Amino acid sequence: MRVGIGFDVHRLTGGRRLVLGGIEIPFEKGLLGHSDGDVLLHAISDAILGAVSEDDIGVHFPDSDKDIEGIDSALILERVSGIARDRGYRVVNVDSVVVARMPKIAPYREAMKQRIAGILSVDAGMVGVKGKTTEGLGFTGRGEGIAVHAVVLLEEI
Repeated sequence: MRVGIGFDVHRLTGGRRLVLGGIEIPFEKGLLGHSDGDVLLHAISDAILGAVSEDDIGVHFPDSDKDIEGIDSALILERVSGIARDRGYRVVNVDSVVVARMPKIAPYREAMKQRIAGILSVDAGMVGVKGKTTEGLGFTGRGEGIAVHAVVLLEEI
């Protein structure tokens, strides 16, 4: 068994769509990034990479690579899951905390869990997605960005 933790942050900005957990959420701002900015999938990807002692997604998917500009983060998570499989591991479960004042996570939680589970080929009951607001404190509390903490458990195939 291997455990990995991941963390990511992206700034909210106008003129972009909000993609979180592999689904598009109606919101007046989106997450700034070289990819689609899906901070939840990025944190999970980093957790998987950490569990297999790999470098983070910034090394595997650098923002200097123009060929992947705007990449769907679901593809990043698929590729990272493939790296774990190549190393002889599969994802057992994922737990995550989305830190954001808005949008509220609860209405989208099940869709996010289903999407993440599908990408990772696990049952949706093995994916946890929770939302926290920080009670208005910090950059997330002011609505300037979204942060995500993620933990994954891998087992040897």
